[in-house]
Amino acid sequence: MTVFSVPRRTIVLAALSLMSTATYAQGSRPVRIVVPFAPGGGNDVFARQMAKGLGDLRPQGVVVENKPGAGGNLGTEHVVRSAPDGLTLLLGHSGTVSINAALYKQLKYDASKDLMPVAMFASSALVLVVPAASSVKTVADLIALAKAQPGALTYASSGSGTGAHLTGEMFEQKIGVKLNHIPYKGTAPAMTDVAGGQVAMMFGVIPPALTLVKSGRLRALAVTGSKRNPSMPDVPTLAESGVAALAGFESTLTYGLLAPRNTPEALVRELAAQILAVAATPEFQSRLGVEGAVPLLGGPADYAALISRESAKWADIVKVSGATAE
Repeated sequence: MTVFSVPRRTIVLAALSLMSTATYAQGSRPVRIVVPFAPGGGNDVFARQMAKGLGDLRPQGVVVENKPGAGGNLGTEHVVRSAPDGLTLLLGHSGTVSINAALYKQLKYDASKDLMPVAMFASSALVLVVPAASSVKTVADLIALAKAQPGALTYASSGSGTGAHLTGEMFEQKIGVKLNHIPYKGTAPAMTDVAGGQVAMMFGVIPPALTLVKSGRLRALAVTGSKRNPSMPDVPTLAESGVAALAGFESTLTYGLLAPRNTPEALVRELAAQILAVAATPEFQSRLGVEGAVPLLGGPADYAALISRESAKWADIVKVSGATAE
């Protein structure tokens, strides 16, 4: 999972050398990257940047298809039902491959059995924000306020069952105080109400939060990753907050590409080499930075192990909280 940087021409030639006769035998049909969410979000941005890079390596070309619905489940089901020929890939997100199995009781797929991890390429932390006018200056201040009025302190999220919601649930469980969850239909309205003081706090996506922090409408208290985010280097992690209960706290959303079950291992290895070659380029890593993400590179085995760990972690959070998305 080491991030490396080599000349783009060298990367392209190396990846092309890995392509087998079987790959070329797939004809002129393009590779499809299915994004199980609407256009415009981070998932879509990452998929289109990856498609652009992979398009230099694959003679058929690479296209992106958005198939949103049911928290990412509809698009994921579409990939599960697709032919295992290396021509249909899923833009994997923590929600669809690790969280939804615990949130939804009627899923028509089992990510651990019906999908083959190909490669992971990024992770993204959230940032804990409060209104700039709030008296809360630190995480310790926030926890003291929550303990003074258990069950009353509100936190916004972009919707029930989202990473923002479940990170709030994890935070509750760590500090041992109940908070009042206020779900919204999307990040923008949630963050707007936090900035306006209608809601006390939020675990938000970094790019829109950073804009509001710079404009003086939000105050950033901590990020949820294991390391500080390059976009906000002066903002500590929750683990660095000095609160013993938050030692080791980590909540990140991870991204990668997966193929339908029974895709030949040779094709999976080829695709993994090409995906990681693209993900290692300065162009791709720069795009990640704009979206508040950082590189997290790993092949099929690394990605499978990550999904397994995340699935177990989020299943515990969902079970204790009673969270649901249905």
